Amino acid sequence: MRTLVAMSGGVDSSVAAALLVREGHDVSGAYMKNWINEENIIGHCPWQQDIEDARAVADQLSLDFRVVNLMEEYREKVVKYLLEGYTQGITPNPDVMCNREMKFGVLWDWARENGFDAIATGHYARKDEGGRMKDESGILKGLDPNKDQTYFLAMGHLLKPQVREEARKLGLSTAEKKDSQGICFIGEVKMEDFLRTFVPDKPGPIVNLEGKVLGEHRGLHLYTFGQRKGIGVASNLHKQAYVVVAKRPEANELVIAIERPDTPLLWAKRCIIGGISTTGPDLSAARRIEAMPRYRSPAAAAAYKPYVRADGLAAELVFDEAQRALTPGQICAFYDGERLLGGGVFEEICYE
Repeated sequence: MRTLVAMSGGVDSSVAAALLVREGHDVSGAYMKNWINEENIIGHCPWQQDIEDARAVADQLSLDFRVVNLMEEYREKVVKYLLEGYTQGITPNPDVMCNREMKFGVLWDWARENGFDAIATGHYARKDEGGRMKDESGILKGLDPNKDQTYFLAMGHLLKPQVREEARKLGLSTAEKKDSQGICFIGEVKMEDFLRTFVPDKPGPIVNLEGKVLGEHRGLHLYTFGQRKGIGVASNLHKQAYVVVAKRPEANELVIAIERPDTPLLWAKRCIIGGISTTGPDLSAARRIEAMPRYRSPAAAAAYKPYVRADGLAAELVFDEAQRALTPGQICAFYDGERLLGGGVFEEICYE
């Protein structure tokens, strides 16, 4: 098969390309040019260095390499989604959308149009070769719990230290390169700095559950549910910390409360999930699952109760134990043990 490797300039995609070459595949490399920080947002956007690093590894492996300009598509499918979500008071997940819409959407379309049979990335997950039934997912959690990326519905089988060791053995120039941080394909840019470039501040009152004004926020889009730090209101007289529990866009109020095991609006068991997609298994019937409400959080047991709407499949999810700060706009991934089933977007959090 002709395989196009999405090479970011990092060690993970470098090793993915090298392993495919070693296995005898017909491999080419491509760098997705999505963002060049034309707005001069505070932070480090190393796209030029990343291209040089990806090209250096491609040269080492004797691969055909190209830079694919997807900046227009990235703004439309990821940046627009991100800004609209925060403006509406929810907390979107640009990394998940980048994987779905860009790597396995736009890039995949480009690859097929240019004669490729498959694309590959440097994500951490595993493919199940155990002969499962055809309607069951073939994607399992990665062995490295610190780097497992099945939450992002992406595709790997090594631990991070093993990946670096493999890169050293292969003599790849990216073997010691640090992992990238920040927004997908934008670089080391703080979300707050990114948002403030596109969404103007809209100050308003910070209130407690009783409506008492405790301070002033800079704009609801700069805060998220469950946030403890950077609220701008000091701990109370008993040194108890405040936490964000709600946003009231109609009054432009940010609601905070003292965090306790029974803090109202902070803990919930029931929620509505929309935009459900599947990695293969049938998710149209009720079942027991483990649900991961945010990246790197423990998966929790829950009852999954699907129903069909005009816009597709949705579900009521009822956790066995109350979960902290379930957040509209964030992704919830579904598992059966280590097996990834699919996922959806938190739409409504139901408080008892």
